[in-house]
Amino acid sequence: MIRHAYINDFLYVVVRPDNAAGQNSLIYCSGVNITRFREITRGLHGLSSNPAIRGLQRVKHGVSSLAHSQGGTPKDVRGKDCAGIAPTRDTWYSELLRIEGAPDSLPEEIVSFAVMDLVEKILIGCCLNIVPPDHLPGPDELQEFLESLITT
Repeated sequence: MIRHAYINDFLYVVVRPDNAAGQNSLIYCSGVNITRFREITRGLHGLSSNPAIRGLQRVKHGVSSLAHSQGGTPKDVRGKDCAGIAPTRDTWYSELLRIEGAPDSLPEEIVSFAVMDLVEKILIGCCLNIVPPDHLPGPDELQEFLESLITT
C-alpha cells in the first residue's frame, strides 16, 4: 500500500489510498499530540481554544479546499481509518477526511501543505513571535524545532 506520511512525536499527516471507496480515493489522517503541544502553549488554553486542535481543524478545511481545487471531492467521514498512526501513547487529537477522484499528485501536495500550514497556525495561535521554517523540514528536524520552543 502506497502512502505518504509525515510523522514525529508532535504531529502526523498521512495520506493513503482508500481502496474500499474506489479508485482514486484517498484517506487523509492528521493528528496533533496535545500533551507535547501543551508544553509549548504552556497549558494556558482550554481544550476548545487549544491552538494545536484549532489549527488541525482549520488545516482540514484547507486540505478540503486544496482537494476540491484539484478536482477531488472531499467528504467528512468517521471511523477508525487512522487508528494506530500516533507514534506515542500521549493524548492525541485527530482529523479524518476521504477524498474521492483525487489526482496522483495530490497526496504529496497535501502532506506538504498540511504540515507547513499547521505549524504556522499553531505558532500564530500561541501568540509566539517565531517564524516557522520556510520549507518543509524532515520530521525529525521539525520535531527538534518544536522541542526548542518548550520552556522549562
